[in-house]
Amino acid sequence: MNRRQFVVATSASLLAPSLLAHHGWSSFDEAKPLYFVGTVKSLKWQNPHAELVIEVAKDATLPADLAKRAVPKQTQNVDGAKVMANAALPKHRGEWTLELSPLTRIDAWKVAQPKVGDKVAAVGYTFKDEKMHDGKHISRIEYFIVGDSIYGLRSMPDAG
Repeated sequence: MNRRQFVVATSASLLAPSLLAHHGWSSFDEAKPLYFVGTVKSLKWQNPHAELVIEVAKDATLPADLAKRAVPKQTQNVDGAKVMANAALPKHRGEWTLELSPLTRIDAWKVAQPKVGDKVAAVGYTFKDEKMHDGKHISRIEYFIVGDSIYGLRSMPDAG
Protein backbone atom coordinates (compact mmCIF):
# COMPACT_ATOMS: atom_id res chain seq x y z
CA MET A 1 0.00 0.00 0.00
CA ASN A 2 1.47 3.32 -1.01
CA ARG A 3 1.23 6.50 1.10
CA ARG A 4 -1.76 7.91 -0.84
CA GLN A 5 -3.75 4.67 -0.49
CA PHE A 6 -2.93 4.60 3.23
CA VAL A 7 -4.17 8.18 3.73
CA VAL A 8 -7.41 7.47 1.82
CA ALA A 9 -8.06 4.22 3.70
CA THR A 10 -7.34 5.80 7.08
CA SER A 11 -9.54 8.83 6.35
CA ALA A 12 -12.40 6.62 5.20
CA SER A 13 -12.22 4.46 8.32
CA LEU A 14 -12.27 7.53 10.57
CA LEU A 15 -15.26 9.04 8.76
CA ALA A 16 -17.28 5.83 8.47
CA PRO A 17 -18.90 5.92 11.94
CA SER A 18 -20.16 9.49 11.47
CA LEU A 19 -21.41 8.72 7.96
CA LEU A 20 -23.27 5.64 9.15
CA ALA A 21 -24.81 7.53 12.06
CA HIS A 22 -26.50 10.05 9.75
CA HIS A 23 -29.56 8.77 7.89
CA GLY A 24 -30.76 10.42 4.69
CA TRP A 25 -34.43 10.35 3.71
CA SER A 26 -33.89 7.50 1.25
CA SER A 27 -33.08 5.09 4.10
CA PHE A 28 -36.63 5.28 5.42
CA ASP A 29 -39.89 3.68 4.27
CA GLU A 30 -41.88 6.76 3.23
CA ALA A 31 -44.83 4.61 2.15
CA LYS A 32 -45.75 4.03 5.80
CA PRO A 33 -45.84 7.19 7.91
CA LEU A 34 -46.04 6.59 11.65
CA TYR A 35 -47.48 8.74 14.41
CA PHE A 36 -45.36 8.95 17.53
CA VAL A 37 -46.57 10.41 20.80
CA GLY A 38 -44.64 10.22 24.00
CA THR A 39 -42.60 11.76 26.75
CA VAL A 40 -39.14 13.16 26.05
CA LYS A 41 -36.51 11.06 27.85
CA SER A 42 -33.42 12.79 26.43
CA LEU A 43 -32.43 15.12 23.63
CA LYS A 44 -29.49 16.38 21.61
CA TRP A 45 -30.23 19.82 20.20
CA GLN A 46 -27.27 19.94 17.81
CA ASN A 47 -26.23 19.35 14.21
CA PRO A 48 -26.19 17.36 11.96
CA HIS A 49 -29.78 17.10 13.24
CA ALA A 50 -31.59 17.46 16.53
CA GLU A 51 -32.53 14.18 18.12
CA LEU A 52 -35.10 13.26 20.75
CA VAL A 53 -35.54 9.99 22.56
CA ILE A 54 -39.17 9.53 23.54
CA GLU A 55 -41.09 6.82 25.34
CA VAL A 56 -44.18 5.75 23.38
CA ALA A 57 -46.67 4.35 25.90
CA LYS A 58 -48.31 0.95 25.41
CA ASP A 59 -51.71 2.69 25.42
CA ALA A 60 -50.76 5.40 22.89
CA THR A 61 -53.61 6.33 20.56
CA LEU A 62 -53.93 7.94 17.18
CA PRO A 63 -55.82 11.26 17.35
CA ALA A 64 -59.20 11.01 15.62
CA ASP A 65 -58.60 14.35 13.84
CA LEU A 66 -55.03 13.67 12.67
CA ALA A 67 -56.01 13.37 8.99
CA LYS A 68 -57.84 16.71 9.16
CA ARG A 69 -55.07 18.73 10.78
CA ALA A 70 -53.71 21.53 8.62
CA VAL A 71 -50.02 21.14 7.91
CA PRO A 72 -47.77 24.07 7.02
CA LYS A 73 -46.38 24.48 3.52
CA GLN A 74 -42.72 23.69 3.01
CA THR A 75 -40.36 24.78 0.25
CA GLN A 76 -40.07 21.13 -0.79
CA ASN A 77 -43.29 19.63 -2.12
CA VAL A 78 -44.72 17.27 0.52
CA ASP A 79 -48.30 15.98 0.37
CA GLY A 80 -48.91 16.69 4.04
CA ALA A 81 -52.60 15.81 3.94
CA LYS A 82 -51.76 12.35 2.55
CA VAL A 83 -48.96 11.82 5.07
CA MET A 84 -51.24 12.69 8.00
CA ALA A 85 -54.17 10.62 6.61
CA ASN A 86 -51.96 7.53 6.21
CA ALA A 87 -50.17 7.78 9.57
CA ALA A 88 -50.51 4.80 11.89
CA LEU A 89 -49.15 4.02 15.33
CA PRO A 90 -45.84 2.15 15.45
CA LYS A 91 -46.02 -1.52 16.37
CA HIS A 92 -43.11 -1.10 18.77
CA ARG A 93 -44.10 0.65 21.98
CA GLY A 94 -41.32 1.92 24.16
CA GLU A 95 -38.24 3.94 23.31
CA TRP A 96 -37.92 5.66 19.91
CA THR A 97 -35.16 7.94 18.68
CA LEU A 98 -36.66 10.75 16.60
CA GLU A 99 -34.31 12.41 14.12
CA LEU A 100 -35.46 15.96 13.48
CA SER A 101 -33.78 18.36 11.05
CA PRO A 102 -30.65 20.52 11.17
CA LEU A 103 -30.84 23.40 13.66
CA THR A 104 -30.96 26.05 10.91
CA ARG A 105 -34.22 24.54 9.69
CA ILE A 106 -35.58 24.14 13.22
CA ASP A 107 -34.78 27.80 13.87
CA ALA A 108 -36.52 28.83 10.62
CA TRP A 109 -39.67 27.04 11.81
CA LYS A 110 -39.25 28.67 15.26
CA VAL A 111 -39.47 25.34 17.08
CA ALA A 112 -38.90 25.75 20.80
CA GLN A 113 -36.51 23.23 22.29
CA PRO A 114 -38.50 20.70 24.33
CA LYS A 115 -37.36 19.60 27.77
CA VAL A 116 -37.03 16.16 29.31
CA GLY A 117 -40.49 15.21 30.58
CA ASP A 118 -42.40 17.18 27.90
CA LYS A 119 -45.03 15.36 25.86
CA VAL A 120 -44.48 15.67 22.10
CA ALA A 121 -45.85 14.06 18.96
CA ALA A 122 -44.48 13.58 15.48
CA VAL A 123 -45.21 11.96 12.16
CA GLY A 124 -42.29 10.32 10.44
CA TYR A 125 -40.80 7.27 8.82
CA THR A 126 -38.74 4.36 10.01
CA PHE A 127 -36.93 1.48 8.37
CA LYS A 128 -38.92 -1.22 6.59
CA ASP A 129 -40.86 -3.38 9.04
CA GLU A 130 -39.71 -1.12 11.91
CA LYS A 131 -36.28 -2.76 11.78
CA MET A 132 -33.90 -1.57 14.46
CA HIS A 133 -30.70 0.22 13.49
CA ASP A 134 -27.67 0.14 15.78
CA GLY A 135 -29.89 -1.41 18.48
CA LYS A 136 -32.42 1.47 18.38
CA HIS A 137 -35.81 2.17 16.89
CA ILE A 138 -35.22 5.29 14.79
CA SER A 139 -37.60 7.56 12.92
CA ARG A 140 -36.89 10.44 10.54
CA ILE A 141 -39.49 13.10 11.35
CA GLU A 142 -41.56 14.80 8.66
CA TYR A 143 -43.86 16.75 11.01
CA PHE A 144 -43.07 17.68 14.61
CA ILE A 145 -46.06 18.48 16.81
CA VAL A 146 -45.88 20.46 20.02
CA GLY A 147 -49.27 21.32 21.51
CA ASP A 148 -51.37 22.73 18.66
CA SER A 149 -48.36 23.69 16.52
CA ILE A 150 -47.19 21.53 13.61
CA TYR A 151 -43.78 22.09 12.03
CA GLY A 152 -42.74 20.62 8.67
CA LEU A 153 -39.12 19.55 9.00
CA ARG A 154 -38.21 18.20 5.57
CA SER A 155 -37.48 21.67 4.23
CA MET A 156 -37.77 25.36 5.05
CA PRO A 157 -41.12 27.08 5.66
CA ASP A 158 -42.77 28.25 2.43
CA ALA A 159 -43.62 31.91 2.89
CA GLY A 160 -45.50 32.08 -0.44
